[in-house]
Amino acid sequence: MTPTPLEPAAISQPTPQEIALSGCWSARGLGRIAHQLDSARLPKGTQALADGARIEALDTAGAWVLQQWLEQLRAEGAVVTLSGLQEPFARLMDIVAKQLADRAAHPPPAALPRPTALASVGRSAANAIEQMLALLAFVGESAAAFGHSVAHPTRWRWRPILFNIRTAGFDALPIVGLLSFLLGVVVAYQGADQLRHYGANIFVVDLVGVSMLREFAPLITAIIVAGRSGSSYAAQIGTMAVTEEIDAMRTLGIAPLELLVLPKVIALMIALPLLTVFADVLGVFGGMIMARAQLGVGFGDFLERFVKAVVTSTYLTGLAKAPVFAAIIAVIGCHQGFLTKGGADSVGRQTTHAVVQSIFLVIVADALFSIVFSTLDL
Repeated sequence: MTPTPLEPAAISQPTPQEIALSGCWSARGLGRIAHQLDSARLPKGTQALADGARIEALDTAGAWVLQQWLEQLRAEGAVVTLSGLQEPFARLMDIVAKQLADRAAHPPPAALPRPTALASVGRSAANAIEQMLALLAFVGESAAAFGHSVAHPTRWRWRPILFNIRTAGFDALPIVGLLSFLLGVVVAYQGADQLRHYGANIFVVDLVGVSMLREFAPLITAIIVAGRSGSSYAAQIGTMAVTEEIDAMRTLGIAPLELLVLPKVIALMIALPLLTVFADVLGVFGGMIMARAQLGVGFGDFLERFVKAVVTSTYLTGLAKAPVFAAIIAVIGCHQGFLTKGGADSVGRQTTHAVVQSIFLVIVADALFSIVFSTLDL
């Protein structure tokens, strides 16, 4: 047997003092009731009775519309009394009336005005200063943990250190070697095109040797490691923070800095200089091949000129940058990992921040090194 469909909500006014409500006052039955409510108006001072005995269904949406309409009539000066409702409907109307009264007594706060351009710049500057202070605090905590480990050599964790040397150093040899070789090829090729015009082919050795050993090899190696190992550190520690493994370590009395940070920093400070030496060799080798192919400078002539053109200080200044770059990459990656909160989206966000900040600070440090070495005439 098919149930009888409910009638849509309706309102009629048999007399000026009587209003009849009928039908289904629910989300599905309201239909065009808004037009009927607009046409049902009472003169100011009129005393009317709203009869709800014929209301077949009432939900929160219908009760809200009905209560709003009654309040509007009362605000216009009419005195309207609602009667005849079924007991469940009457209770629902009381609840909605109470909610409307609370809303009127405690209006929602006004929307904050859109910040000006100057306010946005100030807020960004304050956030940057806050992040910088947090990073400095993390560096201080790591230094204190390192000093504590030095004072107690038995606390050194050699297996994590050796593991990180393998993952950050040995496993990175193919990509570092390939890019350094190609960079040496590019530098020699671009230089050959200019030196050929002046008959100064042999000076391609100076160009390749000084640029690769002093600038390109340390910088390109640090950038590769920042994208490879720095992101790995941030993702690993961030995942542990999300899954509350770091909290569990603190509960067990294990210092997270000694287990997670120091092995990574020490391992990378060992591995990155070695990778830089490897990049030096491959970069110069790539330049040798291109010098022979484009300028006719043989391997013997290249090496003979290389010994005269590249002094020891040039090699050492490039190598001295590597430990500093390694400390920056490891500390930034671990710091961003500890800042991870929430879920997987936060892990990805902090990993991105780690890579971007590491590369930025590595380039800034390289610029500062150039200024200092130039001042010291190195």
